[in-house]
Parts: sequence; structure tokens; C-alpha cells
Amino acid sequence: MEPKIDLEKLLNDGAIIRIKPQGYSMYPLFIPGRDEALIQQIPIGYLQRNDVVLYRRAHSILVLHRIYAVTPAGFFMVGDNQSELEGPIQPEQIKGKLIAFIHNGKEISVNNIPYQILSFLWLWLLPIRPFCFKLSAFLRKLKQNLFRF
Repeated sequence: MEPKIDLEKLLNDGAIIRIKPQGYSMYPLFIPGRDEALIQQIPIGYLQRNDVVLYRRAHSILVLHRIYAVTPAGFFMVGDNQSELEGPIQPEQIKGKLIAFIHNGKEISVNNIPYQILSFLWLWLLPIRPFCFKLSAFLRKLKQNLFRF
């Protein structure tokens, strides 16, 4: 059995942690088993819309999602592969911020301009994501049916 690593303590001690996100809530930014996230603790005052943060759900798991809105009530989050907001998340629940990610073996900073443009556009499209998901599923099914022979 592997020893349990306290990620929150590492972040509090100033370390940059490297994790492999599980699940598909942040697809296509993170594909389970392939991509990795580099997370660092930063002051809450520096967080803004579109930042990807690691936070702890109330008495539960650590989650890596994107900030949709910052309000006096707290932070509202959404996964890139989701359309429902979660929140408000309180500042003390936020443990760190994504500073870079490893995609297909290549490290990409969140300051990378193409990444910033794509993530901004995808967040802006949140109201029509359900339609995008349905269209994508339809096109996949159509492709499968066309190439069945």
C-alpha cells in the first residue's frame, strides 16, 4: 500500500504539486491517465474568472474546476465538460491554482496565449454547452453509422 500524501500540506509548505486528474469533468483539458496538472498555492485575492483551481468540497474530495464567477458570496465553479455551476465555494476551500499542465508529455503554462483564448471562449460559451454536447454526440453517432461498412 502506498503511503498517503497530504497534498494540502505540501501546498501550504510552498510546494508545486503534480497530479493526474481523474474523471472527465475537465475534458478535454485533462484526459484521465494521460494529462497532469501543476498546482501551486496562491493568495485568494489573485484568483479571477477563468482560473482553474483545486478546492475541497465541503467535507469531501478535492476537485479541479474553473472559476466561472467571483462574488461576495464566494466562488462559482464549473468543469470544462459540464454546464452546471457549483457554489458558492468559500475562499478557505480553495487549496491551489493551476499554473501549468502536461498534455501529451508537453508542459504548457496557463499564460500560454492560445490556451488563454480557448479557455476564455469555452467559458463564454457556457450557456450553449448543452447544445454543443448534444451536437458532438450526434456527430459521433453519425460518423459511426457512416463508417459501419
